[in-house]
Amino acid sequence: MTARKTSDTQSWDDFWASVSRPQTTTIRGVEVAIPTDMPMLVEQRIEELHDSTNLDDIAELVGMIFGQDCLDQWRSNGMGLVEFRVVLTWGMANARGAETSFEEAYKITQEAVAEGKAPPNRTARRARSAATGGRSKQISSGSTGSARRTSRS
Repeated sequence: MTARKTSDTQSWDDFWASVSRPQTTTIRGVEVAIPTDMPMLVEQRIEELHDSTNLDDIAELVGMIFGQDCLDQWRSNGMGLVEFRVVLTWGMANARGAETSFEEAYKITQEAVAEGKAPPNRTARRARSAATGGRSKQISSGSTGSARRTSRS
């Protein structure tokens, strides 16, 4: 019988802890772990909360990626909506395994704005609503849907 190498008998948890050592950075005065993996629960919650405008839902998702109370601390420390979008872009990219710098995330965000693919988006509207403490305001009293019309053939 031959002796096994330590790495062959190492548990998954020990192995994963050795390859995924968390690094931290400071964002608006709050030390956060740099996301390196997207918890499967986050993907599920993003789908479940897709249309939510509740600040608690946003805080939950931010907390799952960056740590509890980050959103409140960032808001208290003066984070703006553009900053928030850049931080989310950076965090989500890194969490999905695409090592991304803050500068790259900023460029991605700015390109999305220029292409009309970004704000005002749902996250920005939620954050803006949360920043003012109010609910989103109705912009039209009429329905945005239109009645089906039949063609006159």
